[in-house]
Amino acid sequence: MEIIRGFFAICIGVSLLLYNASNVEGRYHYHKPKNKSSNNIGSPVSPPPDDTPDPQNPIAPSSPSNPPSIPSDPYPNDPGNTSSGCIFNVMDYGAVGDGSTDDTDAFRQAWKEACGLESGVILAPSGHSFMITSTIFTGPCKPGLVFQVDGYLMPPDGPDCWPEKDSAKQWLVFYRLDGMTLTGKGTIEGNGEKWWDLPCKPHRSPNGSTSKGPCDSPALIRFFMSSNLAVSGLRIQNSPQFHMKFDGCEGVLIEKLSISSPKLSPNTDGIHIENTKAVGIYDSSISNGDDCISIGTGCSNVDIDGLTCGPSHGISIGSLGVHHSQACVRNITVRNSVIKESDNGLRIKTWQGGTGCVSDINFENIQMENVRNCINIDQYYCLSKACLNETSAVYVTGVTYRNIKGTYDVRTPPIHFACSDTVACTDIILSEVELLPEEGELMDDPFCWNAYGTQETVTIPPINCLREGQPESQGEVSSVGC
Repeated sequence: MEIIRGFFAICIGVSLLLYNASNVEGRYHYHKPKNKSSNNIGSPVSPPPDDTPDPQNPIAPSSPSNPPSIPSDPYPNDPGNTSSGCIFNVMDYGAVGDGSTDDTDAFRQAWKEACGLESGVILAPSGHSFMITSTIFTGPCKPGLVFQVDGYLMPPDGPDCWPEKDSAKQWLVFYRLDGMTLTGKGTIEGNGEKWWDLPCKPHRSPNGSTSKGPCDSPALIRFFMSSNLAVSGLRIQNSPQFHMKFDGCEGVLIEKLSISSPKLSPNTDGIHIENTKAVGIYDSSISNGDDCISIGTGCSNVDIDGLTCGPSHGISIGSLGVHHSQACVRNITVRNSVIKESDNGLRIKTWQGGTGCVSDINFENIQMENVRNCINIDQYYCLSKACLNETSAVYVTGVTYRNIKGTYDVRTPPIHFACSDTVACTDIILSEVELLPEEGELMDDPFCWNAYGTQETVTIPPINCLREGQPESQGEVSSVGC
């Protein structure tokens, strides 16, 4: 574990050395803005050329067949000297910081100048609340760029205040960057309540109803087509939709984050990754209205350690294989973590009709506290009753549950393996799994369907439905491209 963390620390060495919240001016040359009479000041970031992916409507990049390992130092010849860094304080570019004035132009201009200078720092200082509209911060930039939020940073207050020209699917987007750090001691506030209350949202109350119609809501922070990223120290809260998304990225270190939104806030996943490789998520806390961490297709080499999750929907791999798509996920580890007061614990969910493979998944040293569906593989995932049986499925193999202990909500069995009729789940390993009811009587009926594996120790509750060995015949298993 220390070796893995060491690799990630090297990966962001220059960037993290730049941040010292207690004496930031003393560590950098202070940079005054250029002549503000320039016609370029405050202009939006130019869109990418026609032959590059559009971050507003991205097509997910394909996954290489041999995903890289956790990256080493992206700048091996840099001695780590931070004396060349310059601070670009958004207040010097016209930001007001009163929580209601639109400060977007100040952030765009500070970004433009910091992006062109090695070890530049965009600073949103403490003691101020900055409101900015949907913005794409585009690279490539010089090495060591830091976006430091020490105050409050927030979007417009709800859909009625959202500019019509802006995308309602995303707020802050960081695009085509290498070696960037997002950090600070401040708060990124999503102002999500008015988005959650839209009539087309799934209201979570006995008398609630859902109306038809478009229901876009912005993801709060998105990194797209970027590498060697670090996110640390911040409080991120009340997102209209996903709090953080990583699409098509490689080399991501997340540490000491606090992510929170109410338990009933819809679709507010804490951290979502897809087509992203070499990810470390450490010593963070997430409570929200959906998955703490959701892992989509194209992800590999993901290490999660020291996570406190809940209330939430737990940690999910998937959903995968929707609309007969191919899904490939491998080498995911979750360890030394707590899941509490959550609708799900450790979940793998796939749609019928998909193809691909989920493999080398390790859950270790997990404490459950009053969790429904503590251990769950569901290959019949469906959002309605209209889903038909399919013969193909995403192949799930090599899933280990080791030292999973705690309490469960007795409304559902704590262990549930519902695998495809034609493509069995294989090589499931259970060791030191001890789950007791939070209150009420022990449920001794874990569910298994076409699931094969090994119990290294006696499981509580007893699980007698897991088949030994391998299936005599296996249906269509497609791992092409995985």
